[in-house]
Amino acid sequence: MPTNRPFVLSIAGFDPSAGAGVLADIKTFEQHRVYGFAINTGNTIQTDKEFISIQWTALDFVLQSIETLFTSYDIKAVKIGIIPSLEYLKAIVFSIKKRSPTTKIVWDTVLKSSTEFKFLELNNENELVAILKQLELITPNYTEIVQLGNHDSTIENTLKKLTIHCPVLLKGGHNPEDVGTDYLYTKDRFFRLSPKKNQAYEKHGSGCVLSAAITANLALEQNLFTACKNSKDYIDNFLLSNPTQLGYHYV
Repeated sequence: MPTNRPFVLSIAGFDPSAGAGVLADIKTFEQHRVYGFAINTGNTIQTDKEFISIQWTALDFVLQSIETLFTSYDIKAVKIGIIPSLEYLKAIVFSIKKRSPTTKIVWDTVLKSSTEFKFLELNNENELVAILKQLELITPNYTEIVQLGNHDSTIENTLKKLTIHCPVLLKGGHNPEDVGTDYLYTKDRFFRLSPKKNQAYEKHGSGCVLSAAITANLALEQNLFTACKNSKDYIDNFLLSNPTQLGYHYV
């Protein structure tokens, strides 16, 4: 059993191409020298270019796995990926916090695949707020931040509303005005995280990798800004690793 690495957990889907989901998260955890566990929320049929279908894991099975791992290990941080409903997410988050109140949770708000397959409908604002209050960070892109707010709300107003409860890292991959620049928003401040280089190759699962890197850095006791800044450096290297949709992980 590792004695010098913190334990971290990915609760996310299984992507057979290993570009996203728990396989990508475990690769990222290993590169950050944390020990990664994984709980599968759903088996997918997909490649780096096509999403075909998903078979969700029963919530009771996921909760039993959470109980088993948290009973046996001191898990410092958890990354949550695709989930089928807010009720499913709430049960997971509250189960973790019940067993380990100090564990930090990052939710990568994957609401649909890049091929428009929807994973989650946000139809209960009160439930969303209850969840956000338990989280260390959420990591939406520009498409997802619109879905997290009201349809008639601006992105700025949505961010103000969300950051009352939880910091937000707004990923820049879909930013129409400043591609590749991320913004970390807290209740009263924001930070601009620019890419090192203008060149980058689009990668399947880059959002998963970024949120997993942040989770690992939080487990390594970095503060939120430092964890996000260092993870930005990691994802820049990942995006430049090769010209294909499937990136290579390395320090």
